[in-house]
Amino acid sequence: MCSSDLFCRGVIETVKKLGWAPDIVHCFGWVSSLLPLYLKKAFNEDPLFSSSKVIYSIYDEGFKESLSKNFVNKLLLEGIDRESVKVLQKPTFVNLNKLAIQMADAVVFGSESIQSELEEAVYDSNKPLLKYQPIDSYIDAYTNFYDKLLLEDTVMAQ
Repeated sequence: MCSSDLFCRGVIETVKKLGWAPDIVHCFGWVSSLLPLYLKKAFNEDPLFSSSKVIYSIYDEGFKESLSKNFVNKLLLEGIDRESVKVLQKPTFVNLNKLAIQMADAVVFGSESIQSELEEAVYDSNKPLLKYQPIDSYIDAYTNFYDKLLLEDTVMAQ
């Protein structure tokens, strides 16, 4: 198990123990990149997470090496098959981010510059996107983005 996998599973188990059903789960960076996968595939029927919106923030900081080729095998939980994680046949920083983009409901650019391959993956996903926000305006921008994402769900339910 890598530290990212351990971190993500620990977060989910903690939320379950607290019995807290989050409206939004905002995952920041590659270390949380497996959370969207787990929440959308392995825990999607858990009442605590079934209505949660998952937002993934991408940053330009990562790692250059690939993770172990056995990494994918450690992700195969109930609800997660090889097809779900095929992008991780080569478990790189870019591919972890691509998986998170695929599984998330929305994306945030957390850095001013994002690798072009990841930027393209976000635009190709057609998911709601919040571009990079400077420190003096990010709180209002994030709040508005969250509200819009939750409101879309409410409008669709009516």
